[in-house]
Amino acid sequence: MTFPFTANSLIKDIVNELPKTSDVFKKNRIDFCCGGNIPLSLAVDQNGLNMDSLLAELKLVFDKYENAEKDVEVWTDSDSNTIIDHVISNYHRVSEEELSMLSPYVTKVSRVHGDNHPELLKVYELFYEFKKELQEHMAKEEAVVFPLIKQLEDGKVENREEAINLIIELEKEHDHAGEILRKIRAVTSDYTLPLDACGTYRLVYARLEALEGLTFMHVHLENNILFPRYLS
Repeated sequence: MTFPFTANSLIKDIVNELPKTSDVFKKNRIDFCCGGNIPLSLAVDQNGLNMDSLLAELKLVFDKYENAEKDVEVWTDSDSNTIIDHVISNYHRVSEEELSMLSPYVTKVSRVHGDNHPELLKVYELFYEFKKELQEHMAKEEAVVFPLIKQLEDGKVENREEAINLIIELEKEHDHAGEILRKIRAVTSDYTLPLDACGTYRLVYARLEALEGLTFMHVHLENNILFPRYLS
């Protein structure tokens, strides 16, 4: 798919099609929420920006999205070290970035709309629980478990039973993370937006759902492709 956005694209349409572009607009102080019903060209003029530079930033986000995992089965024939490096680069780093960038939006929406939509207060609570757990989980994988798996792969691990137990522990953590995401989906009624949802409200739901998909793919690579090699 070719890059679909031009100077004539409406800000709101760009964000609706690719929610991650909201980070670009926020960085450039372009109002994509209440003021999103204007073309990119007008936003550039109003903010004294360079059109080519802004389009280049948007294209970076688009290219990253286009290169996202489409067929994970290719990894069934890859060695464990390659899969681990892929998971760290394409899931750990991406998840860390998204958790950081999404946090202020979740906080803002819950603060502004929580009185009328109390489910957002629960979303806030669950999101930050998920964020804390996933960050700790990924840090443990990189510092402890992934190095052990690489040793298992090379036949150099000293205590195989300890390594297996740590892998089983990770799977339990995956289950808990999945349960938190299921609770978020339940409390939002499958990310169904209320009639009075503003642009930021819509953005939060879209990016939470995308984060769910990213996490499930991350877990699939580990639970169903990487870990079974050592648990059988």
